Amino acid sequence: MILAIAAVAGALIGLSLGALGGGGSVLAVPVLVYVLGQSPAQATTGSLVIVGLTAMVAAVTAYRSGAALLARGLTFGVAAIGGAAAGAKASSLVPEPVLLAAFAALLLVIAAVLVVRQIRTRHGLPAERRPAHVDNPIITFSPRFACQCPQALKVLVTATAVGVLTGFLGVGGGFLVVPALMLALKLPMEYAAGTSLVVITITSASALAVRAGAGTQPNRSLVAVLTAAAVLGGWTGARLTARLDTTKLQTAFTVLLVLVAGYTAWQAVPALI
Repeated sequence: MILAIAAVAGALIGLSLGALGGGGSVLAVPVLVYVLGQSPAQATTGSLVIVGLTAMVAAVTAYRSGAALLARGLTFGVAAIGGAAAGAKASSLVPEPVLLAAFAALLLVIAAVLVVRQIRTRHGLPAERRPAHVDNPIITFSPRFACQCPQALKVLVTATAVGVLTGFLGVGGGFLVVPALMLALKLPMEYAAGTSLVVITITSASALAVRAGAGTQPNRSLVAVLTAAAVLGGWTGARLTARLDTTKLQTAFTVLLVLVAGYTAWQAVPALI
């Protein structure tokens, strides 16, 4: 029964990650803690495995369909490695109730951002115009050195912040990476979602490498089932992105996220009192 629940939850995690470029870990951690009985430390570590592998498969699918900009994703992901390593190290130094409460706070912030985005969309605000060249390099060395230094600094700062949250809370950071890519790299939404999968793969792997030596191991059977189902769901979601009404999908996910955020906060806050 537990493995069946894990399979269903994994499929939903993967579908969200593949179709929307994020949301996998904000579902994975609560599922592992409240449904599958893992500790917060185990859940945040297991989440990195599930989301990282799912993002990698979905990133390949998105790249083949032209929805992911590999160079931009690699640039942002490499810039985030330091932050991811620092966040993963810091997570082992705080009590588990604090870790779970911090995750609940992040859920509430993301839920609020998504609600605002849905309201703006319903009011018919004009979509961002696509830049003429979305994959131009920020720094070039040939035929001569050139640097868009203000943008490079913006990429470094936002990537580091995303990396810290990825490592500390065990989140892939998709709903942080997508707006960060739109802000720092000026990517339109149609490219940001696919490119974020490249970033999530890199940051999850970096944070997991640091956590591997911390001695906190999740239940491998549960993580394996969740990962297998999530990979299949992520592959499906990435392929369906061009065919589905992502606005309706985002609305449904926003409602689910608000409920999960509220429940997580309700469970986490009493542990701190």
